Amino acid sequence: MSPDPLRLRVSALLGFLAISLGASGAHGPVHEKLKAAGELEHWETALQYHLPHAVVLLLLTLFASSKPTMVWAWRMILLGVLIFSGSLYLLAYTGIKWLGAITPLGGLSLMAGWTLIALSAKGK
Repeated sequence: MSPDPLRLRVSALLGFLAISLGASGAHGPVHEKLKAAGELEHWETALQYHLPHAVVLLLLTLFASSKPTMVWAWRMILLGVLIFSGSLYLLAYTGIKWLGAITPLGGLSLMAGWTLIALSAKGK
């Protein structure tokens, strides 16, 4: 069975965004803004979770996309990256502090995705 084209595109886009946001946070005007605001650590934490989970999404798409539990794992991890890393990127760049309050919801979503992966392996 071939991978779902939409999930493949979304996974690739998330990987692309991780690289481009990482580069932006490490060099140039975005880096300077983050450094001046003391928010570089938040940006780096967002990236630290974003990039490896983009790879996980790609692997799930390529190798496990036919199992319903894995589809839900993919969805939960995607949601987790968007909420966890997304809220931290926005917090770091804009300084809007209340965004930090929703970050843990993204972490819970990531944990749910990993739990679904573990549960899907219980039997063949």
